[in-house]
Amino acid sequence: MDVAALDHFLTTTRSVRKRLDLKRPVPPQLIEQCIEIALQAPTGSNAQCWHFVVVTDPAKRAEIARLYKQAFDAYESRSEWARYTSDDPRAHQMPRVIDSARYLADHLHEVPVFVIPCIQGRVEKARVVEQASVYGSILPAAWSFMLALRARGLGTAWTTLHLANEGEVGKLLDIPDAVTQVALFPVAYFTGQGFRRAERIPAAKLTHWNTWGARR
Repeated sequence: MDVAALDHFLTTTRSVRKRLDLKRPVPPQLIEQCIEIALQAPTGSNAQCWHFVVVTDPAKRAEIARLYKQAFDAYESRSEWARYTSDDPRAHQMPRVIDSARYLADHLHEVPVFVIPCIQGRVEKARVVEQASVYGSILPAAWSFMLALRARGLGTAWTTLHLANEGEVGKLLDIPDAVTQVALFPVAYFTGQGFRRAERIPAAKLTHWNTWGARR
């Protein structure tokens, strides 16, 4: 295994919003290939209770995009990112992130494919261990799906704002009430070539050895 190449792949798979190609069709077989790869991810108790809902119908995409934009408008108005201190890398990143997210909210209906990863079961009243098991059985597969897209020249962004209207989206797509939607991936070919590492809080500040707050 080429560790350097793998590390580069893992550290430069970015959220793609402004660089999604809104005009180029995405072959359905590529989406199917990426889902097949995603289903090799680990799943709790080998339950394999995952599902991926692929939305290409223009009218349904338009309605989901409308609900998404409604939720984004409410999110943007809260200005929660203003809480970061000046020495926090997020302080200067967030205006750019919000600008990119606004672009996606305004153009989401133009993205050719939506993919909604789902898992059987609900967690609203579940114990923490049960919640962790449910989400832990779909999130690794969802991330693998994103990596598989990247390897094929396709980009996406992990979004969750449509979940503010999960019930309406579920009815639109006939998703059973007992199934939990966990994200919405807008999928398209990405434009340009280069992706680079993001500026992050150093791992040493977020790593605790044996006791919370203890550093090595």
